[in-house]
Amino acid sequence: MYRFLLTRQWLITMLIALLLIPATIKLGFWQLHRHEARVARNELIGKALTAAPVPFDTLSPTPGFAVPKDLTWRTVTATGQYDVAHEFVVRKRTDSNGTIGYFVVTPLTLSDGKGTVLINRGWVASGTGATQYPPVPAAPTGEVSLTGRLRAEETYGASGIKDRSGLPDRQFNLINTDEQAKESGTPLLGGYLELAATTPAPADQPELIPEPNHSDIGPHMAYAIQWWLFTAMIPVGVWILARREAKDRAKQAAEPETAAEPVPA
Repeated sequence: MYRFLLTRQWLITMLIALLLIPATIKLGFWQLHRHEARVARNELIGKALTAAPVPFDTLSPTPGFAVPKDLTWRTVTATGQYDVAHEFVVRKRTDSNGTIGYFVVTPLTLSDGKGTVLINRGWVASGTGATQYPPVPAAPTGEVSLTGRLRAEETYGASGIKDRSGLPDRQFNLINTDEQAKESGTPLLGGYLELAATTPAPADQPELIPEPNHSDIGPHMAYAIQWWLFTAMIPVGVWILARREAKDRAKQAAEPETAAEPVPA
């Protein structure tokens, strides 16, 4: 009854099914691992943001210090004076609504004399042209105390941003301490600070960057379940198709016999 399964067409069908099963299982685990990575990232960010603030220079003690993953987003404090002469903007950055503008980055010379740190003071809208320095609220003068989030400096390799030369004055593509140290001649502590609050509070400042979203786990677990359901449906689908063809073949085989029966007088 099921000898048709040995035909070329059905052998190819079953081979495709056998190849699809491990592929869809693997895709399901890939989505599961992405879900687990997202959950782990959310937990890491949540833990870092709720930890007690510590001085920046206790976490990033030297120039060239690479901020480790477990310290990223850690709440830190810093006290010092802004070095407005070496302020710059970072191109093609978006605000919370997706509008393209600039990040404003100003070095802060620490009051304890342990070094200088880059402060991402927030986002500003683009000016009248891409070659002109955008309107930027002035950095506070005198000594200020800051609270912010520790970030690893950006690199061309990790960001995927191309290293382009010939940019307008004081405009850059990345927040990178090595690049800025060469530009300013001032050694900079590794990493940078994403500003959250300033004391005393300035009358005007760039739009502060919001905390990262660490509650959304994304759709990856749902995708994993969908792939595994599809895996289970493959053999079921093949079985249903085989049953249907077996019935059709049986029906076709019975039709000539019915036609050959004698008609009663």
